[in-house]
Amino acid sequence: MPISPNLSEIVTTTLRNRSGTVADDVTKNNGLLTRLNSRGRKKPISGGRTIVQELQYQENSTFKRYSGYDILNVQPSDVITAAEYDLKQAAVAVSMSGLEQLQNSGEDAILDLLEQRIENAETTLKNNIALDCYSDGTADGGRQIGGLQLLVSTSPTSGTVGGISRATWGFWRNQKFSASADGGSAASNANIQSYMNRLYMSCVRGSDAPDLVVADNNFFRLYWESLQAIQRITSADKGMAGFQSLQYMGADVIFDGGFGGGAPLNQMFFLNTKYLFYRPHRDRDMAPIGDERMNTNQDAFVQLMGFAGNLTMNNAFLQGVLFA
Repeated sequence: MPISPNLSEIVTTTLRNRSGTVADDVTKNNGLLTRLNSRGRKKPISGGRTIVQELQYQENSTFKRYSGYDILNVQPSDVITAAEYDLKQAAVAVSMSGLEQLQNSGEDAILDLLEQRIENAETTLKNNIALDCYSDGTADGGRQIGGLQLLVSTSPTSGTVGGISRATWGFWRNQKFSASADGGSAASNANIQSYMNRLYMSCVRGSDAPDLVVADNNFFRLYWESLQAIQRITSADKGMAGFQSLQYMGADVIFDGGFGGGAPLNQMFFLNTKYLFYRPHRDRDMAPIGDERMNTNQDAFVQLMGFAGNLTMNNAFLQGVLFA
């Protein structure tokens, strides 16, 4: 139902004493998706039945210490496999009637109604794909992107990710730490850093370490408050604590709560984005699907805007999740 029954969508885009702009009350937080894009983790694909992520899953079995003329093992060693992710699709329809086209044309039109609807469709797609980046991939009969709750799970010894069974293959299990593990207390600003330290250390391999920490409102707030007691900020452009992006062991700490953020309640993901990818199809990356469709029995047309792709990973044991 319209907010005002006296104002249709077409009227709000014409001259009726309006400012000529439409306020954006739709866009949501989208922190994770934004950061993956800005960090170069967006890797478009050009085709194929599935999205393939090659990965090394074990050491070369031919390693042998030897002396002099000892016989060496030169048998081929299978060290590389691949995770395969299905293409997931989504679409939004942009429609316009012939009457709306007539009403929205000419010198009295301030805004292009169709342009606003297309912009809204793009925002809708972005919002929902961003939310799906946190999903477990089960919505709409499995048509949803497999997000962080699948890739970096609180139950990493079960299920299948990218066609690889986590129950069978230990290398494909992410790290986890429960805030109440070993009889510990519920997470608070007094212990949140200790819990973060424990998970962080399990996600480090040499110089490989989490470079992005994403949290919901609650866990971000606890970490933020744990810093405020010791923060000493002398310059607004230098201080990190007290701002939306904090720091932990060189990693950015962001909250993807706020308005419409999708981070699961009481969870904090420790991500090594070197091994995490946003993989849209290059021809279906929030893009129009084909041409305008004109209904044979209506004076109206529809234009579809669509997405195809998935969130993928090629290393699981360097990712982690802290949860309540």
